[in-house]
Amino acid sequence: MEKRVNDILLKNVSLLSKLTEQEVGMMPQTEAPLPSVEQVERIVELVKSIIFPDYTGKRQSDESIRSFNIGEHMVELQRRLTKQIAHGLQFCENCECILTKEAVYREAERLSLEFIDTLPEIKRLLYTDVQAMFDNDPAAPNYGEVIFCYPIVKTMIHYRIAHRLHQLNVPVIPRIITEQAHSQTGIDIHPGAQIGEYFAIDHGTGVVIGETCIIGNHVTLYQGVTLGAKSFKYDENGNMLNVPRHPIIEDYVTVYSNASILGRITIGHHSVIGGNIWVTNNVAPYSRIQQSKAVESSFDGGLGI
Repeated sequence: MEKRVNDILLKNVSLLSKLTEQEVGMMPQTEAPLPSVEQVERIVELVKSIIFPDYTGKRQSDESIRSFNIGEHMVELQRRLTKQIAHGLQFCENCECILTKEAVYREAERLSLEFIDTLPEIKRLLYTDVQAMFDNDPAAPNYGEVIFCYPIVKTMIHYRIAHRLHQLNVPVIPRIITEQAHSQTGIDIHPGAQIGEYFAIDHGTGVVIGETCIIGNHVTLYQGVTLGAKSFKYDENGNMLNVPRHPIIEDYVTVYSNASILGRITIGHHSVIGGNIWVTNNVAPYSRIQQSKAVESSFDGGLGI
């Protein structure tokens, strides 16, 4: 029996060690290491510790000690982020100018520093999101509960980091970051979506926000909302085109649970979209869109269903 076990293990190790055509076709042409999901997760935790230091470590009112701790995290963040961006650049389709390892790391370092230079703005936006969630939920007794417990905070930390890296044209890494939040919260936001300040999602499970979506300020969504595409366009070769195909949600819009807003349409400011409906046409500002009234009918033995 022991020989049979060894034979089967050795046979399958041999088979699985051979590179298949499909495997080769899906890998970068370089032989450098690929991005590490675990390292990317650490990068997000470092950003969180910089933006919410009192909620991630020992509370410290002494500004000099606080500055020291944030400085340590910042140095580690820059080092790790540079390395992961360098690994991710292998997937860049328009980076022919990066021909050497040294050039790749110079570009990665430039991008990591550009990202770090926007951390104060990312912090400002995240605190508006916390404020929006606190203001929109009477069940939130204090800001601490929102920051510690609400899935929207975790989601927006990941999204705001990923969106900035997406703006810098960093490949792969932004999507890894948003998918980490998606797997933990059930909220799926593409890093390419544009989301303004004071954004809130109550509960959150099942929310989907597509890549080309544009969301204004003071927008609130509820669980199960889809801001998706209605259809896709193709070129003459049958390849799908990446064109604007998701909704534009203007300021002060509320969308209730399980509503699906599809296509490149505009929901005007100060509108309310009711739950459990499909919206595929533009909505004027200050509108109230609700589902049709229920129709009561009697059924005899299932007839009429």
